[in-house]
Amino acid sequence: MAGKVGEEHWGAQTGYRAKRLARFVALADEILKTKNEVRILDMGGNRDYWLDLEPIWKGRNFKFVLINLQAERLDDARFEAHQGDCRAMPQYADNAFDIVHSNSVLEHVGKWADMRAFAGEIRRLAPRYFVQTPNYWFPMEPHFRSLFFHWLPEPMRVAKALRRPLGAFPKAPTVDDAQRFIEDSNLLDARRFMHLFPDGKLERERAYGFTKSLIAIR
Repeated sequence: MAGKVGEEHWGAQTGYRAKRLARFVALADEILKTKNEVRILDMGGNRDYWLDLEPIWKGRNFKFVLINLQAERLDDARFEAHQGDCRAMPQYADNAFDIVHSNSVLEHVGKWADMRAFAGEIRRLAPRYFVQTPNYWFPMEPHFRSLFFHWLPEPMRVAKALRRPLGAFPKAPTVDDAQRFIEDSNLLDARRFMHLFPDGKLERERAYGFTKSLIAIR
């Protein structure tokens, strides 16, 4: 049964990602009306994400630059992968790219100051951006895949992480590990999210009558 639930969750998540990417591709298509190539900066993304959803963007002249704390090895001329800290990328000039893409990364970069730095680089590096993050007020915590988990007091979350595997995380062997697991992500509500992207438009991704994810678009 656990395997079936996992398959259903993965299928649902892939469906949401596909819808998001179709929205992103529509923005990139606007750029292609005036340029032969679209330079896309993916902050915190990887090639597998794009290849899994390639039917949505196939045939377009997209060039991807992927930035992560550790660069992946690539053999595809459409992609460049570089090591870097997305909170500070002085190696790139203002508007060095046509559009910035970020999918479920913002919540992992750290606390508020880190998020501000990350968002500032997104806004600086391209005239357009597409940024998605899970909504704090959605009942299901997406990383631990547990109802109301992120609304619990921190000691209760640590206790649960020590007790059994949760979502993407194995059972924590120590309190240190449990604390690291629960500090891995910091979810935002719409007010704080849009404070980071004041020049963007908010779009809400909905599921079961709730706002599942928040998307800022410029």
